[in-house]
Amino acid sequence: MTAEEAAINQRIKKLRLYLGINQRDFCKLLSLSVGYISTIEVNRRPSNERLIKLIVSEFGVNEEWLLTGKGEMLTNQEKDERTTRLVALFNDLSRDNQDVVFSMIDVLRKKEDEQKQRCCAAGD
Repeated sequence: MTAEEAAINQRIKKLRLYLGINQRDFCKLLSLSVGYISTIEVNRRPSNERLIKLIVSEFGVNEEWLLTGKGEMLTNQEKDERTTRLVALFNDLSRDNQDVVFSMIDVLRKKEDEQKQRCCAAGD
């Protein structure tokens, strides 16, 4: 496996972790076996064009980022749609529940920061 193929595989794993999806759910959404994704994430097999197209289509991933690491992970359209949906859902909540959401976001951000620190410490 080439270094480029291994880098793509690691970006697939990075995307999955960023989305907060375990391997089982990730594979279910893509109609793939868990074993297949597992072997890709540990660099025992290269990804292929079909998998890349599936990921780009299903998750709104920037194909250039997935292939080269350049650019944003998600397409602007996907970000905009998610943001619009999130704001609409948030606005439908009572003020008290909006405060709960803010608290939850703080907890999630701290957890994400800890994960990033562990990732960086491990050399990822």
